[in-house]
Amino acid sequence: MNILILCYEYPPLGGGGSRVVAGLARALAEAGHAVTIYTSRMPGLPAEAFDGAVRVRRVRTWRRRADRSNAPELLVYAAAMLVAVLRDRPDRAADLAHVHFLLPDGLVAWLMRRLTGLRFIATAHGSDVPGYNPHRFRLAHRLLAPLWRRIVASADRIVCASMGLRDSIVRAAPEAAPVVIPNGLDEARFSPDQPRRLALLSVTRLFERKGLHHLLDAAAGLRRPVPIDIVGAGPQRAALEAQAARLGLPVTFHGWLDNDDQKLRDLLEKTAIFVLPSSAENFPVSLLEAMAAGMAIVTTADTGCAEVVGDAALLVPSGDVPALGAALDRLIGDPALRARLGARARRHFERAFTWTTVAATHERLYRQVLAERAKPADA
Repeated sequence: MNILILCYEYPPLGGGGSRVVAGLARALAEAGHAVTIYTSRMPGLPAEAFDGAVRVRRVRTWRRRADRSNAPELLVYAAAMLVAVLRDRPDRAADLAHVHFLLPDGLVAWLMRRLTGLRFIATAHGSDVPGYNPHRFRLAHRLLAPLWRRIVASADRIVCASMGLRDSIVRAAPEAAPVVIPNGLDEARFSPDQPRRLALLSVTRLFERKGLHHLLDAAAGLRRPVPIDIVGAGPQRAALEAQAARLGLPVTFHGWLDNDDQKLRDLLEKTAIFVLPSSAENFPVSLLEAMAAGMAIVTTADTGCAEVVGDAALLVPSGDVPALGAALDRLIGDPALRARLGARARRHFERAFTWTTVAATHERLYRQVLAERAKPADA
């Protein structure tokens, strides 16, 4: 197949969603498909390059940060991308278009469908769904709700990575029938059998919903204090640094690290315990990375995190600092439990979340959609 992908983030830009798009694109290309992705360009990045066998076309947009975009930047991206795809018409050579993020890329695809008849599949990743993240893009979702529902209705399929996000989509668009396909990861990326230092690691964007302030509060009450490494950037960094200093905690803030940075790989392979205390998640790639690296994991029971880890982690209610502290105390004091959970996490990852498995599921979906070509395009 000749597959066209649209996504406003592609490595080195973006976070977990960007890594998912890259992993799927590479796996599809390795399976013999011709894959072209249109994405954002920042200074220092070429207009066109190859990521392995994936052709990457970058469109210059008004994006100021590598790790995230705000709402005005996303609107500028949508306009610039629409101009680019109307100019280049990559859809003419494509058997199928797959867009990631209902906003902004779903908007581009919806407009292309109206203008050119483009048929497309759309994957939702979390903050592009109303109500998933009430503290971010809330006003934008309220203003764009009718348009968002049109985008959902115009796609041949809506894909999401978790049942929790599927439920959020259906609440916002009851006529939708999302298909759940989990995220994946390269199984050779990490070596799980490394000596590990007894420390806590969290890799996430620094937003309030990620719950890192709860992690620091829990760490302040641990029976045995251990070092804490936090990887990520975001608006909560200054507040978290002040909280760590006030509590006297041994925290290292590493900032945003590129996914290919050896420092990030070393932290995942050589740290004992991974913590993600989020109050809202779809299918966090950082959890997949921790599982693939064979880490002992503590995360939240009432988010998409629980769907990812299954029985391969200790689960606590989001926002419950005493429960989080008790789980951390338990792991810190029990090396045998850490080893069992780490090995279980790696096995769970290998069974369900390698890109070979996930890409094959996408291929089957693509072929189903192609078999329905006789269906007339919706306006």
